[in-house]
Amino acid sequence: MGTPFRLQPRPYIVPPCAAELEVLATDTHYVVVNKPPGLLSVPGRDPRNRDSVYARLLEQGLDPVIVHRLDLETSGLMVVGRTPLAASRLGWQFQHRKVKKRYIAIVDGLVEADHGEVDLPLIVDWDNRPLQKICHDTGKASLTRWAVLGRDAGKAQTRLSLEPVTGRSHQLRVHMMAIGHPIIGCQLYAPDAICEASPRLLLHAEQLCFAHPATESQLAFEAPATF
Repeated sequence: MGTPFRLQPRPYIVPPCAAELEVLATDTHYVVVNKPPGLLSVPGRDPRNRDSVYARLLEQGLDPVIVHRLDLETSGLMVVGRTPLAASRLGWQFQHRKVKKRYIAIVDGLVEADHGEVDLPLIVDWDNRPLQKICHDTGKASLTRWAVLGRDAGKAQTRLSLEPVTGRSHQLRVHMMAIGHPIIGCQLYAPDAICEASPRLLLHAEQLCFAHPATESQLAFEAPATF
């Protein structure tokens, strides 16, 4: 399959995002938000791309320190540190795979098995950045576990639960494409017909579990997908 990457003009100006950033929980150490699709996690290099999770939290006086990111098109849960120390402790959890994440996706085609995993190494595709590609020689280990939540025979689509054990860039998109089931609405890896089947990427970070950066008590958050 040739790359379906849709080249954006440079500089690319992100369209305005009118949706609100929902704050689900906060204390002096962290804040958990539900990011809408179309909102950057951090400001872009171009000053016209300032609107972001970071910028909106800063405007609310929450002193954000970004720990991890969601792609522009992906919606769902993010945890943000409120002090450098808290962010460092949260970052350690992500680095050592202590954070549990669960995504919801709708993919093209009817997935036959009820569950499985994709274990394929990923590396940046330097000739087509920001795309990633599978490379067994130099790619970094990448593992995604998946389970079927429902099948829509009429639309020939499958609703999946996705658990990224590793956290590589574009991991879920590339892994689903690699097994022949691109995520609906994906502008980077889906053929035109599958990309155009939805006005947005049907990928949402639904569950997030981590240890409180100060007390180490386990915290769990959920934000159901709207699709």
